[in-house]
Amino acid sequence: MYTVSSEIYRETNYQPVRTENGNGNVLSKFRFRYPNEENNGVPIIDKDGDLDVSRPQRGVIELEHSDATELSLVGLQVWRGALLLADFLFHQRREMANKSIMELGAGVGLTSIAAAIHNKGHIYCTDVNLGCILKLIQSNVERNAGLLEGQISVLEYDFLAPTSQLSTALLEAIDASDIILAADVVYSDELTNAFVAVMEHILERGKQTGRPKCIYMAMEKRYVFTLEECDSVAPMYEHFLRQTAHKSWIMEQLPLDFPQYFEYERCPQLMLMRIQSR
Repeated sequence: MYTVSSEIYRETNYQPVRTENGNGNVLSKFRFRYPNEENNGVPIIDKDGDLDVSRPQRGVIELEHSDATELSLVGLQVWRGALLLADFLFHQRREMANKSIMELGAGVGLTSIAAAIHNKGHIYCTDVNLGCILKLIQSNVERNAGLLEGQISVLEYDFLAPTSQLSTALLEAIDASDIILAADVVYSDELTNAFVAVMEHILERGKQTGRPKCIYMAMEKRYVFTLEECDSVAPMYEHFLRQTAHKSWIMEQLPLDFPQYFEYERCPQLMLMRIQSR
């Protein structure tokens, strides 16, 4: 069976520990520093005129996850896009402080947990329930409960399910959400097409209910060399662009000039997009 493994696991600061429950998962600590809230970020000068440098407060999100899976179960791993979105949420903590947030394709829950660290609103953490992933997300939420300001609800959202089959609880959560998050959900043509349809449905419901949605999507462009193109291309990213080219959406690629709070390699292939209805 062909398996894939996240690039994060090859980074020097990544040190997983095997779990003892016999399911082959690992337990990892994803370290971060809290934003400096003192004086709203303005440097503090002491009575002698010297800069008062305070030590950054640090924390850890502890997650159980897989270290290798087949392609259909990659949500059981942790990918760089989730950490990039977590950085962005920390950076935007004041703007999103009381917003309701829904994460699509949440994997093992890292970004949703990061969202709830500074946000006192409701966080809806969703994914399709393959590989018992919803149970794993709930376990990870409970494992990190001491970090959280907000409440996290875990719901199933299958991108491939017809909208007529979505649960009442999920539709209510969509309508209640202001911000939609998605990290590294573009990795096959079928799922990319389904994800685009999901975004269209969510944005349209926002217009109908008078509660517009703002989608933040993080991804890592993965390049491959093809003989046909005689060049390196990012096929999944390019397929996503083709599928959204004619949508009446406002799509912006955001600069990655915000601080890095989590410990990972923020490689040049990472990108963050903001998508809204016109």
